[in-house]
Amino acid sequence: MCVHTLRLRQAVVAAADWDAVVAAWQRDLGLGRPFADPGVEAFGLHNAVVPVGDAFLEVVSPLVPGDGCPAERYMAACGGDCGYMAIFQVADMDAARDHLAGLGLRTVFTADLDDVRCSHVHPADLGAAIVSFDEATPPESWRWAGPGWNDEVRTGVVAGLAGIRLTSPEPGALVGRWAAALGVEADGLVAALPDGSRVEVAEGPDERLAGIDLVAAPGTPDRELVVAGTVFRVVGRR
Repeated sequence: MCVHTLRLRQAVVAAADWDAVVAAWQRDLGLGRPFADPGVEAFGLHNAVVPVGDAFLEVVSPLVPGDGCPAERYMAACGGDCGYMAIFQVADMDAARDHLAGLGLRTVFTADLDDVRCSHVHPADLGAAIVSFDEATPPESWRWAGPGWNDEVRTGVVAGLAGIRLTSPEPGALVGRWAAALGVEADGLVAALPDGSRVEVAEGPDERLAGIDLVAAPGTPDRELVVAGTVFRVVGRR
């Protein structure tokens, strides 16, 4: 199988109070100041994006509570704050789109800008979360984090994204769908990408993005915390 996906570049949670989520990330993970992307207002949201090394965490919240934007409906289905989206970086967006189309996966949003191109896969086609495939130009850039994100990198506690963890009543089927979309072979219930970031699936009562793993900075012990209904694990580099 041809690998076209390079890495997990951004993990996203949805929460009613994004200020509280950012405050927890800054307090417990030592992260820097967030960037608010005005473009997400088109989805009925406001957000905050913070760098974790050269990867990113994002929290989205309904811009007008009660308006029933897609993220608010998703939160309601999950019973509150929850894991929401995973953004994977690809080397060639045209090849990635051909690959997704060949699998019969629908897209619900596409963008082609001068420095980034992306496609969001219909969440019903993969399950557990919204998935976006993004090509950044140059590859080390990341438009969604704003023009000054490099100045906000703080790596004293965590230094990158190690992966995400999904649950499903049928974990084998879920990891198979995700691995196929990512263009990698699953090893049991794990789909690993070239940079070492991974998608892990465990059995659970429903399909959801249950956890986000962060790379521990040297000297930082492994630990867990719950933010936005999502279990964050600080783990050693794999």
